[in-house]
Amino acid sequence: MELIYHTPLSAEAQIEHGLTEPQPLAMADRVRFSELDILHHVNNKAYLSWFETLRVAYFNRFFAPFFDGMPAPRNVVRNANIHYVKEMVLDEDYITTARVVSFRRTSYIMEQQIWSGDLRATMTGVMVLRTPDGQSGYPLPDPLCQSLIERDGAVAEG
Repeated sequence: MELIYHTPLSAEAQIEHGLTEPQPLAMADRVRFSELDILHHVNNKAYLSWFETLRVAYFNRFFAPFFDGMPAPRNVVRNANIHYVKEMVLDEDYITTARVVSFRRTSYIMEQQIWSGDLRATMTGVMVLRTPDGQSGYPLPDPLCQSLIERDGAVAEG
């Protein structure tokens, strides 16, 4: 199966391209020259950019519709833990994934991965929704929480 860039991949395409388990959102791209460091490996900053790009796409696709007619929340990265598993080089195809593993009243934990035949990097981030002025927490709507449970297998934390 041909790898299609910048388009959500089906579960079948994800498995065919090396993922061990399909994720709610996965998109492919290719390493560019501008993403390399002096040793011709992908610069750590590039991984952060790839994770951020998919995190924004995930929010726009799966969160934003639940805020229609309401003020849009700020979606803030509170902290993130990144594990670089294996280096990457120029012209490698890769797939970035995203899923929510758990959530609370105004926050959620997102797990992301980068695959290129095998696992190359992971990131676990604590995301917090804030009111538009940034002054307080913005609760996740109940229907959004239900969709996280059904689609991602997320767990509601106390």
